[in-house]
Amino acid sequence: MIIEDIEYKLKDGRMALIRSPKDEDIQGMLDCLRIAAGETDYILPYPEECRKHTVESEKALFDRVNKADNEAMLICLVEGKVAGNCQITWSNKMKIRHRASIGIVLLSEFWNQGIGTRLFQELIRIAEENPNLMQLELDFIEGNNRARALYEKMGFRVTGVKPDANRLKGGTLLNEYSMIREIRR
Repeated sequence: MIIEDIEYKLKDGRMALIRSPKDEDIQGMLDCLRIAAGETDYILPYPEECRKHTVESEKALFDRVNKADNEAMLICLVEGKVAGNCQITWSNKMKIRHRASIGIVLLSEFWNQGIGTRLFQELIRIAEENPNLMQLELDFIEGNNRARALYEKMGFRVTGVKPDANRLKGGTLLNEYSMIREIRR
């Protein structure tokens, strides 16, 4: 699914652009994923696991998502740099087509600029435009208080916990929490 470009001003006055991914964004997205994976333990892959993401695989992902009728990816660019991205995906299967899964990644240098909030507003808008969707779903890792605060601000609530769902390199086990947000119409 392709979305229209959205330009807006960040809290620090810089201009940001949110749009669907384009081939010119491939290397920026690969860099963003690798850097973000090294900035926090709250993103699933470690940086070395990001090697499986190649220019070819990222192009295939962009092409698939942009042509799909049941998913969308949004990229946020700041001064031409990929600051982060988010994605929404839902099934066309009748029993579960009322549920959409979402995820977000944002480089730490762009935290506290309102990008996460703006990306979530767009994900919610996309969901609200789909008459089948009734709830948005996401997961977060224990200790990721920044993400949890954003999700709660955007109307999500905790619905469950997967104990010890993530094991860090040092052996620390962290719970994973599930959240949902009902679509208001």
